[in-house]
Amino acid sequence: MSTGTLWVYPENQKGKAIRAVAAYGGLELEVPAYEHGKTNKEEAFLAKFPHGKVPTFETKDGFKLFESTPIARHLATLAPNSGLLGSSPEDAALVDQWTHFADLEIDANQLIIFNMVKGLGIAYNKLVHTALLERVHRAFTTLNNYLATRTFLVGERITLADIWVAAITQFGTFFHLDNATRARFPHLLRLVDTIVNQPKLAGTFSATPSLEKPLAFTPPAKEKKEKEPKAAQPKAEKKPKAKAAEDDDDDEPAVPAEKKEKNPLDDLPKSSFNLEDWKRAYSNKDTRGADGALEWFYLNFDKDGFSIWRVDFKYNNELTQTFMSSNQIGGFFARLEASRKYLFGSVGVLGESNNSVISGIFILRGQEVEPVISAAPDWESYEYKKLDLANEADKAFFEGACAWDLEIDGKKWVDGKNFK
Repeated sequence: MSTGTLWVYPENQKGKAIRAVAAYGGLELEVPAYEHGKTNKEEAFLAKFPHGKVPTFETKDGFKLFESTPIARHLATLAPNSGLLGSSPEDAALVDQWTHFADLEIDANQLIIFNMVKGLGIAYNKLVHTALLERVHRAFTTLNNYLATRTFLVGERITLADIWVAAITQFGTFFHLDNATRARFPHLLRLVDTIVNQPKLAGTFSATPSLEKPLAFTPPAKEKKEKEPKAAQPKAEKKPKAKAAEDDDDDEPAVPAEKKEKNPLDDLPKSSFNLEDWKRAYSNKDTRGADGALEWFYLNFDKDGFSIWRVDFKYNNELTQTFMSSNQIGGFFARLEASRKYLFGSVGVLGESNNSVISGIFILRGQEVEPVISAAPDWESYEYKKLDLANEADKAFFEGACAWDLEIDGKKWVDGKNFK
């Protein structure tokens, strides 16, 4: 007997997960033919689900649900002997933890990437693409490390969490999780293979594809303008400049140049401290010493016009190889390019592989960190604390980060990068 009706298009990854939950729990679902953009706009559908999104679910007695995770969880409760929610309240909480983690840290970011590279309503932006991909890979790393000593995410049996994570991860294998990248997450991909090949779930998931290269954004082809025949004109009446415009072979019509918006930081009161002079002093002098860069800094710094900030990566437990962490700093700095005239940075990796932290300092224009650092899409992956050089501990931290001899909780500086 059917438990209810599920509306969703066949390739939807969360629809697959919901159908897998039902199949694993021994529940039957009716899944009628569905055409996205048509079925969900029909009057009968909107009368039941006014928001018009899928997946949606309705039981035989008229109970209705939308949003994927609640639908899956409700189905799991209808199959209590399946073990899909674990065997204790603590297990159920962990199931919720991993399903929400996969939704927020992987699926939400993957969908934006997919829509951008496919040109589906979101303008492509390389910096945003890179930042989102880093967030997805960070989530994959968390899952992979957790699964290194476990077969399943919760307990010793398959739960909703495993099905959910597997479905969302497999979706990534169709467009961005290429074969080389998969090699970094063997335990996570092992979970995917375990779930999609379950006999109970035969026909629910397609085979995980091989992907040699991630799907790349391809700009739409430009349409060539047809040139209209020009009426003959007396030679004396020709206007060279106007004719040049007529003969322009650009594929797109000329548009007025956008007026560059003024950065609010440029309206701050003039400062006596020249950031470019500091960058030169830092590059050309020894950092410490009587005539060193730090001595120059203390003689010239304007604490009213500039501020000093400690920066710490929020997810140090996810760092692995120190060279990869150093590359991460480089990527962060690259995305700060728009703030180069307002910012100096010295950030490094401290510790050793699989036991390291990312930390350092920024010197920036003004007294607030966000106007300068938010130029990088991933700026919120770091914590910021304003330093007071009158405080000995803050001063010692600042000098150590500049000189690359900083030490935190016994972890010594092993590699670093400057933003100059």
